[in-house]
Amino acid sequence: MIDLLKESLWKQFGASIDMLKNAITRWPEESWETNTKFFYNAYHCLVFLDYYLTIPAQRMSSPLPFTIKPAAEIPEDAIDDLVPDRIYRKAELLAYLELSREKCRRVIAGLMEEKLAERWIEVDDDRNYAVLELLLYNMRHVQHHAAQLNMLLRREINDVPRWVSRAKDGI
Repeated sequence: MIDLLKESLWKQFGASIDMLKNAITRWPEESWETNTKFFYNAYHCLVFLDYYLTIPAQRMSSPLPFTIKPAAEIPEDAIDDLVPDRIYRKAELLAYLELSREKCRRVIAGLMEEKLAERWIEVDDDRNYAVLELLLYNMRHVQHHAAQLNMLLRREINDVPRWVSRAKDGI
């Protein structure tokens, strides 16, 4: 049963990450630094994808550094106080996405029944999840932001990537 759970979880989580990748890939290069709402949304999603795959929870350092800013210093298009140190190139975000996708695949492939119930307790907050719930939460978070990026694509260029029903690769 654990193998079925791992394979199903990966197929759907991988598909969510693939949808995020397709949206980032589709965004026009000429809009990358001028329409920063898309960038900030994608960056936020990638940092938290990576963070929620860091089990057990610990402070993380992204390969694309950020600074926690006070409210008065948060850029207008930013999603939260976690602000990237610069506007990273699309290729940099896609490379980070690939690293996190592989991290996700490894985490899921390594799951055992006892690991699913292990607690993930956030370092500086009150979040306390079983690892299985954390993975589902993370997948929902990725899909939420992929949908927001697709909405921006529809609004800006009237072109969105197709739905990805399952990851093509296995665990």
